[in-house]
Amino acid sequence: MRVAVYGGSFNPPHVGHAMVVAWLLWTRRVDAVWIVPVYRHAFEGQHDKSLAPFDRRLAWCRAMAAELVLPGDDRIAVLDIEAHLPVPSFTIDTLRHLQGAHPGVELVLVVGADVVPQLPRWHDWAALRQEFPPLIVGRPGFPVPDQAVVFPDLSSSDIRARLRSGQPVGHLLPAGVADLVGPGEAQAWWGPG
Repeated sequence: MRVAVYGGSFNPPHVGHAMVVAWLLWTRRVDAVWIVPVYRHAFEGQHDKSLAPFDRRLAWCRAMAAELVLPGDDRIAVLDIEAHLPVPSFTIDTLRHLQGAHPGVELVLVVGADVVPQLPRWHDWAALRQEFPPLIVGRPGFPVPDQAVVFPDLSSSDIRARLRSGQPVGHLLPAGVADLVGPGEAQAWWGPG
């Protein structure tokens, strides 16, 4: 079985994230997708990376996953694994832990094209690339690899800014996530507008 490990801040998860998950399954790039919100982001405090509490981001990811599958469909799972690993848990540590727990599964790392320039700075990038070759998904404004598709120009950073300024976000979030995210939460976790 081939499983995509789709990690990220999911701060909050938006329809672009949901479309990536659906595309991975619809095109049969993988048999399943494991969504793994980071517990503590390696770049926290930089580049607008202040995170909402882990339990909220985990609930948002579960709400997004619920929008994508029918009851009984186990091809999408949301894992809280990073909350149980030593901090900091680098991507390679998480993937190696998952591989050890699921030795018969081929794990594929999913990253957005916007992250590609940062990859050489990731902890133990050479080993990560060799052990878990990444599947890169396109983002507007970034080079798109062969066999990839460009997803809408959405970012959690933009959604947080919209929430802080009181602008609507319901059209940018899966309905279940929109039901859980509110302006008060935005100011509590991401600061005033």
